[in-house]
Amino acid sequence: MTEKKPLTPIERDALEFHAEPVPGKIALAPTKPMATQRDLSLAYSPGVAAPVKAIAEDPEAVYDYTSKSNMVAVVSNGTAILGLGNLGPRASKPVMEGKAVLFKRFADIDAFDIEVDYTDPDKFVDCVAGFGDSFGGINLEDIASPHCFEIEQRLRELLPIPVFHDDQHGTAIIAAAGLLNACDLTGRKMSELNVVLCGAGAAGLSVLDLIQSMGVDPDKVLVVDKDGVVHDRRNDLYPRLATYAKKTDLRTLEQAMKGADCFIGLSAGGIVTGEMVRSMNAEPIIFAMANPEPEIRPEAVLEVRKDAIIATGRSDYPNQVNNVLGFPYIFRGALDVRARTINEEMKIAAAKALADLARLDVPDEVAAAYKSGRMQYGKDYIIPTPFDPRLIGHVPPFVARAAVESGVARIEAKDDESYRHSLARRVDPTAALQQRVTAAIRADQKTIVFAEGEAPSVIRAAHAFQNQGLGKPILVAREQIAHQNMRELGIPEDALEICNARLSDHNYDYAKFLYERLQRRGFLKRDVQRLVNTNRNVFSALMVKMGHADGMVSGVTRHTNTVMNDVRLVLDPIEGGRIVGINAAISRGRTLLIGDVVETEFPTPDELADIAEEMAATARRFGLTPRVAFLSYSSFGNPPGERTEKMAGAVRVLDARGVDFEYEGEMAADVALNPEHKELYPFSRLTEPANVLVMPAVHSASIATRLLKAAGAATVIGPIIVGLEKPVQITRLGASVSDIVNLAGLAAFDPSAAGLKTN
Repeated sequence: MTEKKPLTPIERDALEFHAEPVPGKIALAPTKPMATQRDLSLAYSPGVAAPVKAIAEDPEAVYDYTSKSNMVAVVSNGTAILGLGNLGPRASKPVMEGKAVLFKRFADIDAFDIEVDYTDPDKFVDCVAGFGDSFGGINLEDIASPHCFEIEQRLRELLPIPVFHDDQHGTAIIAAAGLLNACDLTGRKMSELNVVLCGAGAAGLSVLDLIQSMGVDPDKVLVVDKDGVVHDRRNDLYPRLATYAKKTDLRTLEQAMKGADCFIGLSAGGIVTGEMVRSMNAEPIIFAMANPEPEIRPEAVLEVRKDAIIATGRSDYPNQVNNVLGFPYIFRGALDVRARTINEEMKIAAAKALADLARLDVPDEVAAAYKSGRMQYGKDYIIPTPFDPRLIGHVPPFVARAAVESGVARIEAKDDESYRHSLARRVDPTAALQQRVTAAIRADQKTIVFAEGEAPSVIRAAHAFQNQGLGKPILVAREQIAHQNMRELGIPEDALEICNARLSDHNYDYAKFLYERLQRRGFLKRDVQRLVNTNRNVFSALMVKMGHADGMVSGVTRHTNTVMNDVRLVLDPIEGGRIVGINAAISRGRTLLIGDVVETEFPTPDELADIAEEMAATARRFGLTPRVAFLSYSSFGNPPGERTEKMAGAVRVLDARGVDFEYEGEMAADVALNPEHKELYPFSRLTEPANVLVMPAVHSASIATRLLKAAGAATVIGPIIVGLEKPVQITRLGASVSDIVNLAGLAAFDPSAAGLKTN
């Protein structure tokens, strides 16, 4: 029996992520209440007979009475899973679930994975054709070439809904968008390009088909596969590939590249040399999209050709060709007009929409999120970034309009402006908040101290933080214990920097500084030295205070108030500011900031107003438009009481201060979160439901968020500490690795500093 290879830390983390708290990444949530007998009688028997009869009389009514209009099946047989090959349908399920999650995250489309245990194209087609019309669309995924071409074409002919093989067309659409802009920047026409396509698989040939539909001259294209140039004297070409064969004496990639304007690679890493690039025409366009290693790295291109425009499939270089820019928004537009197919016109419309978006002025919140200096249309920005919030409002209208104009839509597209507004409301702030933070800190690469560096979960989190490119971690720990735990976790001992407080070169300076700070607060010199030597929270805070790190995270082994007391020995509030603990509760596409959960136990009206201002500023830094509600057990004086008067008093304080955000109170929680609350309270100043909830006391804030989390109704990130002079984040006792990484990221982002701006 072959001995299993030990898991890497990232493999272990990925398995844990997929297994806990429940297996998998997707679940079904009903859209109608199922609480009473009447609910059940309407949802099922006898009430369900009414929509059944309506659909029997008019088959198109299925879009009105079922979820078909917003549901896509993600279908695979597992014959080409990522770069892993044919591992079968069961092994493909995690990938297909992941694709379903992307549909929901980026376009609010309900997607469900279906793995089909047929490799025979006839059986596969018959199976999918049998269930396909239950859905609004079919996304084919990870099906091996050349069968994928036949399967898609036959299903498109059999089914009256969009069938889209993303491995083919997703990459094609994004690459075509980039090529449009590369031509614009170099003053070329598509019809003038001499193109070399390297990689004759599903994606490569689909890129070729699409760019030829957009103007590239077929006579100016050479296709190269693993056996060299595809020419007319080869007898090993399958029918589709044979259509691209050229009458030519060229046989190698090196020969094909001479005098080319554009190289499109979807093949294998490292096969293009600097000499090949040097032989291309002026201002070469190089799309090296092999993953994870491109055909040639951008830095190698720039060594020989400073005038090149380069795109890759990687997120760590400019101009990433990422399918997530395409399929969610293409299906969104297709579903919204109940399209019968996704045709060439719709694909071209999507490519042009993406190209157009890259040329528009990049809003502040997107530029701030990336902090990369490459967010202006030009050689390093020809393709929008995957987390640009404008994508959902920009691309689907182009696709929907093309569907209508080409005659494949069942209903007319909505008015563009109202349609864009409805699309914007579909954006899920859950991932947007964390991903904007992630993009910002990847650009900055700050140093974060992990104070409890001997704990296995903290070591794993620090390693993940580093491997994800979020910044540089430092473990505060005794080397022997940290190294032993790292060995047990399978993490190389030299993978992470370790700082032993007692042996630090800065120990003397830290103790001197702290003694001068605390000597008139009852601390003896030996007390201070002991703190520096043994209290890792104090030592970590000193590292941040003295500029040897940018932020710190702690709390896995100590209660929040204990950590805060330690940190406050070293750090002060920002001048003129207030320390506030904020929980971000994220549920069903809504992000709520709840506070104060840490510092001020029973705030006065003035303190509540301070908390509201700090929380509103934090909301803006996260890209949210703050709408503040002061919560109570009553709404606008009914029923009256001493504590409700305190919340109303906070509103009067903000009135006097003349702040620049929406606020209202006192309000019950259900009123503050109800989009229709102005029907009962037309005088309310909130234009939409509140997203910043100021609680009357620490205990009520803590109870509220813990209830939300424990009931499974929300994901809670926090407490997020704002208002300290240096970035410090405190996890919950016994926090998971993911929680630690998230808060380490927030420490690197520093919610108390100038950050993301609102729309």
